[in-house]
Amino acid sequence: MTTGRVNSIEVKKINRNAIYNFLYMRDPISIQEIAYSLSMSLPTVTQNIKELYERGLVIETGLFESTGGRKAKAISYNSTAKYAVGLDITRNHVGIVIIDLSAKVIKNSRTLFPFVNSKDYFKGVGDFVCGFIAECGLEPENILGVGIALPAILSDDGRSVSYAQVIDFEGGGIEVFEEFIPYRCTFSNDANAAGFAEMWGDKTEESVAYLSLNNSVGGSIIIGKNIYNGQNQRGGEFGHMTIVPNGRTCYCGQKGCVDAYCSAKILSDSTNGNIAEFFRLLRLGQEHQKNIWEEYVSHLVVAINNLRMLFDCKVILGGYAGAYMDEYLRELRQRVSKYNTFESDGTYLHVCKYKLETTAVGAALLHVEEFIKNI
Repeated sequence: MTTGRVNSIEVKKINRNAIYNFLYMRDPISIQEIAYSLSMSLPTVTQNIKELYERGLVIETGLFESTGGRKAKAISYNSTAKYAVGLDITRNHVGIVIIDLSAKVIKNSRTLFPFVNSKDYFKGVGDFVCGFIAECGLEPENILGVGIALPAILSDDGRSVSYAQVIDFEGGGIEVFEEFIPYRCTFSNDANAAGFAEMWGDKTEESVAYLSLNNSVGGSIIIGKNIYNGQNQRGGEFGHMTIVPNGRTCYCGQKGCVDAYCSAKILSDSTNGNIAEFFRLLRLGQEHQKNIWEEYVSHLVVAINNLRMLFDCKVILGGYAGAYMDEYLRELRQRVSKYNTFESDGTYLHVCKYKLETTAVGAALLHVEEFIKNI
């Protein structure tokens, strides 16, 4: 008797989840079309839609044109039913976003906030988060959680940091943030979060190598929409591939790493840390920026080609520098193709579509994904 009850509840949950996920990926649709597409009975779909509607998770957006009988109601998921917060913790700044269920950025901000492994710092971040949510006028019960992206390698359970050189947080745990943030918190690697955001909503199962060109270089390997973390949570650490043996010293202590040649700082250091100004001067043909760009690209294309040879998939350039590379994509494709043994063009290379606070958005989306999976 008990087993039957559990099974019945489980089936109901599976059906509800299938219906919500179907709505999430589509434009407004009728109950009849949902039932037909999912091979469910009309009463089953109607009852589940009723429950989702009562929870505020679906809405009626209008009526479809009549085909002879009563006009069917157009049903859609409610993108503003819940929200998630994302933080991008860097050495010198904290970026923050609030997104709705559709991944739309409701509000974002970036503030100078140098990382210090101290209670005062974590309290300051907590105050920043709570104040930011209050400014948006959102009810606490509608916040799914706070995703915290770090320039660090995480433990297997994702609750602590196993390696960190960019910030002084090696061995640090999520509880120091949780003490001051009254919402569920999760950690993510910054480059993995950015790659996750980039692929969100992509309906293909295409594999991707995402090269994050921030002030430290990282990356993400995405296979069938899943992030490949590797055996030791170090998958995608592209910044520490050697491209110049015995070359410049990287912050990790090794020589010749991609990071030492392709960090966004290589570009922005010439304009007092302002990367937008670097690209403005480059467009104007300033000789100093042209020389820096030439050397930068000469190393970047080697790294890109290595990724293509390793993974044989699309490569996406993201991060602070990648966000400005749309107008240079043709040049980059031409130059990277010269290193390729098998292809005469570089059309596998793309520039990120997310330009603003990508890492923070990705950290927040992990909460959205979990919510959608567990309706």
